[in-house]
Amino acid sequence: MSIRVVGAGLGRTGTNSLKLALERLLDGPCYHMVEVFERPGDTAVWHDAIRGHAPDWRSFPDGYVATVDWPACAFWAELAAANPRALVLLSVRDSAETWWRSFEATIATGLSQPVPADRPDWAVRRKMTLDMMTAFTPEWRERDAAIAAYEAHNAAVREAVPAERLVEWQPGDGWEPLCARLGVAIPAEPFPNVNSTEEFRAAQHAPGPGD
Repeated sequence: MSIRVVGAGLGRTGTNSLKLALERLLDGPCYHMVEVFERPGDTAVWHDAIRGHAPDWRSFPDGYVATVDWPACAFWAELAAANPRALVLLSVRDSAETWWRSFEATIATGLSQPVPADRPDWAVRRKMTLDMMTAFTPEWRERDAAIAAYEAHNAAVREAVPAERLVEWQPGDGWEPLCARLGVAIPAEPFPNVNSTEEFRAAQHAPGPGD
């Protein structure tokens, strides 16, 4: 199984909905941050990559037809190079300010919560995630710095990826841009719409991974 879509969009750009949509369209699993919760051994691989010791991107992550969200989007260029036939999917919000408000209320706030003392797996994953955020921008908790990093990331993707390989999408676009570029029929069911800010924050207080 090879990766057919490399997600370059940052977290809080509809990536959880995209995960479900791509799984429906490609009939296979899509790698998202939630996969790290379910595959704890992956945390060390991502952390090594963040620290400059990359895996063989031709075989990691294995068994997936697509990737979206962090941590994979931090390595979109490497994954795209290792999967030269894959489309590159840049998910964005309607404005950088919209993205920041969602990011600050979810990921940034979640990473400020204490890690339970009886969950060392959370602590390991949290350290990887914090290092990933620092690589994104050392001042990721600050609005202006985070927005500048968001805009720089998106600009770099647009500049590096040829138009015939790039698909740009934002929440509200639905099935059409994805189906057109993948050459598949538009499903009859509504496009998935999950993991709103309210749902994300509620999950922070429910039993589960908690990151």
